[in-house]
Amino acid sequence: MLDSLLRRFVKNYENISDPKVRRGYGMFSGIIGIICNVILFVLKLAVGVFINSVAVISDAFNNLSDMTSTVVSMLGIRLSGKKPDKDHPYGHGRFEYISALIVAFFIMLVGFELLKSAVSSIFSPTEAQDINYVTVIILALSIPVKFFMYYINKGLGKKINSSVLLATASDSLNDCIATGAVIISTVIDGLKILPFKIDGYVGAIVSVLILKAGFDVAKDTIDRLLGQSPDEEILEELRKMVLETPEIVDIHDLIAHDYGPGRLFASLHAEVNARSDIVSAHEAIDAVEKEVYNKLGCSLTIHLDPVETDCAETNEIKDKIIRSLYESNVSWRFHDVRITRGEKNSNVIFDIVVPYDVDDEKCQKVLGKLKDDIRSLNNIYSCVIQIDRSFE
Repeated sequence: MLDSLLRRFVKNYENISDPKVRRGYGMFSGIIGIICNVILFVLKLAVGVFINSVAVISDAFNNLSDMTSTVVSMLGIRLSGKKPDKDHPYGHGRFEYISALIVAFFIMLVGFELLKSAVSSIFSPTEAQDINYVTVIILALSIPVKFFMYYINKGLGKKINSSVLLATASDSLNDCIATGAVIISTVIDGLKILPFKIDGYVGAIVSVLILKAGFDVAKDTIDRLLGQSPDEEILEELRKMVLETPEIVDIHDLIAHDYGPGRLFASLHAEVNARSDIVSAHEAIDAVEKEVYNKLGCSLTIHLDPVETDCAETNEIKDKIIRSLYESNVSWRFHDVRITRGEKNSNVIFDIVVPYDVDDEKCQKVLGKLKDDIRSLNNIYSCVIQIDRSFE
């Protein structure tokens, strides 16, 4: 169903790498969101005021905050599609993340204000009115509307990798749960099943859901703005494409920078046989850089690292490193193993990638064993180990 709607309203909808198409997706989502949320806000606010229900009014203003968020999201997606310029050579993709942060602020602000009203209702409850089945029906009908919005935004968000649309989808799903809770409280209070009114308590729950949705959006957005590693699926596909190049033996030091959806810049070191033809290796690297850009939209820069692949002594040291790490129950990567020879001493030099969650004590213990194991091959070996941290 989603593809049929996109085919009708978004020109060239399959070309998601085109900024114009991304803007079309954002506009499509925004128009649907505004129409649905305005209708739901007006209906719920009228019902909530009529029956004097904090829970229903809370749910209505949640829809209003959703509408405001939709407008900001539309603006963010539109601005993120601006072309790179002199002052912003990496493009304007992070406008989308900034808009998501503004959305999070609006959501949490509304949630906080409604929580105060709910707490006031708990400590100063008003008498519940008899159940109004028209109210229950209107609230119940809003659930499939919100689920439709969840379906639309989740589908669009996955298609164009939009954190804003995925956050909006999550918020819509929370609304379905919140409205269901409001219906339950309205029925229970209207039928006077319990000796006390639960409207304020349900309103508090709805408010907490709103606050949590805002917090989740803020956390995800701040992580991206601070330099969170891009999606692992994209990085894994990038590694696969590079390693399928026959001239490349292995890769390391992959660094990726996310400047917004569809604006990924990366660099890595590619190991090639030191005895291979340098011109052929360079041509192969150029070809894979272009292939990665065409398929993933990632601007990749590859540094060529010549390595000895036929040296028996170097390969023996590599095997010893692998066994030593295995015996230490770690799966750390290493690279650039080389030997510098002296008259009485030879340095075994290499880099090892230590995960961020490994403390210094464990790190030194593993490295100490590693040095002893390498020296056991030949007592003239001295290890010079450079510790790297993964940027992936």
